[in-house]
Amino acid sequence: MTRIVYYTASTLNGFLADADNSLAWLFAVDDAGGPDIAAFMDGMGVFVEGSATYEWVLREERLLENPAKWQQFYGAKPTYVFTSRELPVPDGADVRFVSGPVADALPGIVAAAGDKNVWVVGGGDVAGQFLDIDALDELVVTMAPAVLVGGAPLLPRTLGPDRMELLSAGKHGQFAQLTYGVKKAGLGVSP
Repeated sequence: MTRIVYYTASTLNGFLADADNSLAWLFAVDDAGGPDIAAFMDGMGVFVEGSATYEWVLREERLLENPAKWQQFYGAKPTYVFTSRELPVPDGADVRFVSGPVADALPGIVAAAGDKNVWVVGGGDVAGQFLDIDALDELVVTMAPAVLVGGAPLLPRTLGPDRMELLSAGKHGQFAQLTYGVKKAGLGVSP
């Protein structure tokens, strides 16, 4: 069964990006011995992200100028981008723009994943929209040794301990990785 996983890095105090939408704090951390993202990605059939995350990746990795890098990051797997605007696509990339409620796009996302899982890459609000419709199955947070005074929150929703079950915790170099199963709230929405 396809699982929807929100996998992200976070500061110790729960921010994904700083107030300027930068991840410089994350790239300053020594990643030797960090989590094996390639192994995680092997189990994913689809990537989902919001327009801010998509635009950040395009800009920071210069993917429009170097479209071959897209294949290095995403391979041939489809990427669904939630947006209300028209955005550029790197040559050869399978990017599918969607707008409107996550619930409307969910059947197509799950179908595109096949027998693999869906990675909600970010941001936190997109992951929150999956949570809102009871479709988020797992939360994997890689905590980095950094603290910010503000920025984009990990998950701008309330999610209490009654809905989360710790599945694993591990040390990976300078990072601590926590994996939580997300229990259904019984909203009656399924992928």
